[in-house]
Amino acid sequence: MSTMTPEMESLKVRLKATWMAGDYGHFAKYLEPGALTFLERLSVAPGTRMLDVGCGAGQIAIPAARAGVRVTGVDIALNSIEQARARAQAEGLDARFNEGDAEMLAVADGTFDLVVSLIGAMFAPRPERVAAELIRVCRPGGRIVMANWTPEGFVGQMFKTIGKHVPPSPLMPSPLLWGNEATVRERLQDGITDLRMTKYLYPFQYPFGPPEVVEFYRSYYGPTNRAFAALDAAGQAALRSDLEQLWTQHNLATDGSTRYEAEYLEVSATRL
Repeated sequence: MSTMTPEMESLKVRLKATWMAGDYGHFAKYLEPGALTFLERLSVAPGTRMLDVGCGAGQIAIPAARAGVRVTGVDIALNSIEQARARAQAEGLDARFNEGDAEMLAVADGTFDLVVSLIGAMFAPRPERVAAELIRVCRPGGRIVMANWTPEGFVGQMFKTIGKHVPPSPLMPSPLLWGNEATVRERLQDGITDLRMTKYLYPFQYPFGPPEVVEFYRSYYGPTNRAFAALDAAGQAALRSDLEQLWTQHNLATDGSTRYEAEYLEVSATRL
């Protein structure tokens, strides 16, 4: 059984609080089109045993369950899990959602045909443990698929902007390294074959302008919510200004709304 230093235990408590801040279920409604595109590309057959790691409020788990996939979702944020459970219950879907940690999955070896993480497991603080767990719980011949923001893409730039105002913990490597191909090859070299990596663009569309987008993230997206909460009034104003500038510069819309595309790395591998 692995042990954690007190510092790592404290960090994981803070990370849990970060992802429970705001309202990820509401925040993710605007992310559904991109999530459905990712899920469609997976071509998951009915009856497939699928584990969704960092499932949020069920962005891909719920539609997969609708299609007859045998879904289990795991997330560190209990409030997101409760939202996913409520959605599944309301639709009468056979899907399970459990509070859990991507570094220590309470799942037997080789349980799932497909282990997937859409912008989720990349945020756990010990990536080598995440990699080992994703592989461990996948059956031999099964698939492991991740989607991770790249450092160069829009969301990568957003996190770098936030990091200038609220420096990240030195205890964990940047989550954006999961979007770096060389790093992924290092992390996923044991127990897998047919490792493939492809970059895609994730669409974001908001029916309001960049200043309102910043406020939307501040209210509903945990990392942005906690970043603002860590700053005094002057710091909050400076962060807001930088984020508004970033969104304005990258905005593809010209009608008062906000639209941008964020690059991510899709990682696919087969379990030996």
